[in-house]
Amino acid sequence: MSTHLIAIVGRPNVGKSTLFNRIIGTQKAIVHDEPGVTRDRHYATAEWAGKQFTLIDTGGFVPASEEVFEKAIREQSQIAISEADKVIFMVDAHEGATGIDKEIAHILRKANKKVTLVVNKVDNASAEPSVLEFHELGLGDPISLSALAGRKIGDFLDLITEDFSANNEDSDKDTRLKLAVIGKPNVGKSSLVNAFTGEERSIVTPIAGTTRDPVDTVMKYHGEEIVFIDTAGLIKKKRLRDSVDFYSTVRTLRSIERCNVAMILFDANEPLENQDLHVVESAVARNRGVVIGVNKWDVIAKETNTAKLYEETLRARLRKFDYIPIVFISALTKQRIGKLLDVAKQVHTEMMKRVNTSELNDQLLADIQHYPPSTKTGKDIKIKYVTQVKANPPVFVFFANEPQLVTETYKRYLENRIRERFGFSGVPLALSFRKKSR
Repeated sequence: MSTHLIAIVGRPNVGKSTLFNRIIGTQKAIVHDEPGVTRDRHYATAEWAGKQFTLIDTGGFVPASEEVFEKAIREQSQIAISEADKVIFMVDAHEGATGIDKEIAHILRKANKKVTLVVNKVDNASAEPSVLEFHELGLGDPISLSALAGRKIGDFLDLITEDFSANNEDSDKDTRLKLAVIGKPNVGKSSLVNAFTGEERSIVTPIAGTTRDPVDTVMKYHGEEIVFIDTAGLIKKKRLRDSVDFYSTVRTLRSIERCNVAMILFDANEPLENQDLHVVESAVARNRGVVIGVNKWDVIAKETNTAKLYEETLRARLRKFDYIPIVFISALTKQRIGKLLDVAKQVHTEMMKRVNTSELNDQLLADIQHYPPSTKTGKDIKIKYVTQVKANPPVFVFFANEPQLVTETYKRYLENRIRERFGFSGVPLALSFRKKSR
């Protein structure tokens, strides 16, 4: 699980987004020659040599500017610096150590963070002497590279991750179930944690966004220690209206990465929004088990089948996430919170489950024969064998003569058959298709 956070900072137009894209391997951040293009803070999970970390790309840092936009970028950059485990300070070899670079270096020295000074746009060996002048910034030996050309990126990543543990090394030491309580602001996350523990461990107010930091709370349940990670409300980037919301979002994503199962709360009084679905996507994308708690159910006027109709509507909106269990609760009255916890524990058990290969083939190959895959190319697709190669999260490999022709619709059919036959409620499944010629 990724718990390391690295922030890339520097003045405008030194190549921060280019380095971000180079590291994560996709064109996620917009790259343009015009200063100030990176307006939203971008963050993504990256991996190098089996080590995961969360990377933040910040906007151009202009320390003394009073321009409204540049002040907002500076504020968010400072939050990223304070939150990060490490900071990459990027400068431009072509322009040398500017006055703004020196101001930023002064801020970073005072921040008492581990800073790696990176000199970008060193495209070849003949440009290496230009790196020497950056020693005057007082941040140790500068590292030269070219984010655009990819020069020396591997050496740089070796250095920046040298003290990180490989995936699961740290998490294997703590076998306790970790539950992240997540959802939109003011949905009742802190109230739920307090209801579970019986203590006012988290501040609870009716003001949205009170919780800014995740707070770990440990409770014993039938003799088993369970860790609750109470998080700030998750907000989509386009709705980050101030720096505090950005801070909350980054901390929430880190909390998801630390958990085994995400308890996602919806407000029964509010209609389901795309933002709610984004919360679900954020947990599933990180391969976490998920259970949904519909909170504040105590204040809903009940008629016959109220819960059933609400659940049917909710599952229709969830669509491909309709495998997630739903529990109607009240954190205020503690109604059914024990059931929510039991379901979360069952989801964790399902994450660890392995299905015997012979049983998989006996049942799934019969389903495949009954409803074989089709293709517009006219080629016959024959799936000959299936096996589960991993648990937590479960990964299934299907061997076929034409694996690249299997459609997304048919993959969804196979996933549904796996769930129908073997369970995996609340668990994201990964299906892989490989070539088998005979």
